[in-house]
Amino acid sequence: METATSQHFGEIALAPAGSRAVAGSFTLDGAAVELDLNITDQDRLDEASLHKVDYRLRFLHELVESARELIGQELDEQDSAADQYRRFHCQNLRAGEAAEVFGVEHPEDISKDVFLRALRLAHVGIFPGQPERYFVLDFTLGRGFTDEVLVAAADADGLVDDEVLWE
Repeated sequence: METATSQHFGEIALAPAGSRAVAGSFTLDGAAVELDLNITDQDRLDEASLHKVDYRLRFLHELVESARELIGQELDEQDSAADQYRRFHCQNLRAGEAAEVFGVEHPEDISKDVFLRALRLAHVGIFPGQPERYFVLDFTLGRGFTDEVLVAAADADGLVDDEVLWE
């Protein structure tokens, strides 16, 4: 079976090898981010497409900033997924959680900017066979705090979709 080596996923069996998710990792701003390379039975993974994944990940920082900008815009829209996520996670904070999660003393000090700084990229799903949803970015306020994420997607060219989801 033919294989190729990825900077972020190691050695990977090339097509046809069946549907699978290959785990990888990336360091962004000093923090580890989980990666999943998702390959379906219909995808033809070859060395060029694997190199494209590694190349596109070089621009992950810019992609994350674009997604944060979109989330910030959605925070200004009442009842958007981002606004609902913020309200849900900022109400009924226990003693010390505002400081622990958001870095502010009191829940009423959680401004839009404070909230955006607290969001961390936890996971990136990469779907090389789906150019319109090539990257799926999961943002969290911390795994010890919540298991729910805000999700933004981008196409193969790194353009962020105009919708944020709460999952």
